[in-house]
Amino acid sequence: MQQQNPNPNIQSSQPMAQVPEIVSTKDQLYITDMLSWNLNACKKAHFFAEQCQTPELQQALENAGQMHQRHYNKILEHLNTSPQNMN
Repeated sequence: MQQQNPNPNIQSSQPMAQVPEIVSTKDQLYITDMLSWNLNACKKAHFFAEQCQTPELQQALENAGQMHQRHYNKILEHLNTSPQNMN
């Protein structure tokens, strides 16, 4: 049996036991922001890597851009996976 938090105003650091069935408007807006931030960072890193003359800095910028692209793709992957036990 899971213990109840004595003070409901204080959030616990435990992860959710189950994914909610709905996505709130606030959640949806935050997900949209995360996608936008990662896509923008990816594009900017790629642009600045193309402008850069120093090979080490150019590689670091490309690596940063690839990292943001992986994050973007991972978020999309999570959004595109449907729950296994849908009724």
